[in-house]
Amino acid sequence: MADLRNTTDDERFFLHSGRRWRKADPSLPEDVLARLMSHLGRGRSGVRNSAKGDDGAALPRARRTVQLAKEGLGERGKPWWEQSEAERKARWTAALKELDALHPPRPDRPARKRSGDG
Repeated sequence: MADLRNTTDDERFFLHSGRRWRKADPSLPEDVLARLMSHLGRGRSGVRNSAKGDDGAALPRARRTVQLAKEGLGERGKPWWEQSEAERKARWTAALKELDALHPPRPDRPARKRSGDG
């Protein structure tokens, strides 16, 4: 993994609707990125759908899922360019561990190999 402290603002942020948003950590392995994005999509869908018959637990769980996925991606929390390689790996590993506990693999689907769970 590379030292990312010297990345430029163009590499760290993007603009959307006039607002600056932090980009995901570019050092994320592809499989880790895919898993985090899957959890992020699941969480966003849960936030959107929680108003329909919410039992009171769906919305907080969906919001927690979004927060954890964004933290794992490096879009929230301590900026990824200020973290060491070990800190970045610990960040995404911890996020995936908690996300997988919130959303265990369904028995009808085989579990995928999990990289970054070191």
